[in-house]
Amino acid sequence: MTQNQATVSRRAYLSGLATAGAAGLAGCSGGGGGAGIDTLRVAHMPIYPDIQSHIMLEEGYFEELPVEVETKLFSDGPSIVQASATGDFDVMMFGIIPAMIVIDKGIPAKITNANIVDPMLIMGTDTFAEDYEASGADAFAAFEEENGERFEFGTFPPGSVPDITLRYWLIEELGLEPGSDVTVTSLGGAGPVRQALLSGQIDGTSMIEPVPTIAKRRNAGYTDLDWSGDFFPGGQPGAVALMHERIYDGAPEIAEAFVEQHIRATEFVEENPDGAAQATSNVIGSESLPVEDARAALDSKASNFVSDPHEIEDGTPIFADWANRLDRTEQTLTNEQLFEFSHYDNVA
Repeated sequence: MTQNQATVSRRAYLSGLATAGAAGLAGCSGGGGGAGIDTLRVAHMPIYPDIQSHIMLEEGYFEELPVEVETKLFSDGPSIVQASATGDFDVMMFGIIPAMIVIDKGIPAKITNANIVDPMLIMGTDTFAEDYEASGADAFAAFEEENGERFEFGTFPPGSVPDITLRYWLIEELGLEPGSDVTVTSLGGAGPVRQALLSGQIDGTSMIEPVPTIAKRRNAGYTDLDWSGDFFPGGQPGAVALMHERIYDGAPEIAEAFVEQHIRATEFVEENPDGAAQATSNVIGSESLPVEDARAALDSKASNFVSDPHEIEDGTPIFADWANRLDRTEQTLTNEQLFEFSHYDNVA
């Protein structure tokens, strides 16, 4: 499924039928109370950290909500940010930086669930990993002296979750400066990063699963240098569920029903990893993510799927600061602006 395909309602999705023109039933057409919301529109992405949305689709959890559900799969976070400007979506499941951008633009929405915590792996070539283990940060200077060029990390664009995590690690943990001590190259999305790893075009990366697992399973020659769970304070945020005010405030019964199903999907990952792998492979596409790779990635220490937004509460201010410093947001957003904890707290 691509962004240009018609939105698919939950019943039509589960029966395999497309429903063109369903956009006219958007939740925003309702009034301020729950009785006025007849359809919940969900935007999500074909990424591993959105596994809850994949399970909710494949396992029929959206059927348990008290309203119709329409889902639309977007190729990337910026596309969802752009679509959010018209207020069409009630729930958006994507990275925390796009979520911050939506809120920064004045759209009344808040994070009701985390999808994952500490999802980032810092990787380097096998040879470099040995040097790094022996020498730490000094290994980067030694690499440049030996090779005549700086060590190159290839990752997502500046201000993305992988980029901010990498910059935090380099600056705060190692005392290195991107651009002078190491090179940080924007490669776009997960596909280009995976290809760069498999073809040996970069020296290292900061990356979410399943790309690190795929690189290891393909014997691409890369090893973990560090994991955000070992260096990022307070829980490194990744993907989240962002809910529009008309739902979290105007229709609390719908909001809490969604949160319950999100928790159920997270529990499904733990209880049925084979089923979770199949669900995410189905949604992302078996050619891009074979079910065997999806299942192997669940064993990674970076696959920490959660629903509790408190898991990322302490780490989020660091990301909010970096988002502002890198000009992704015009202000440094506070947790009060970003989170709505009450619905999770009510049902957990």
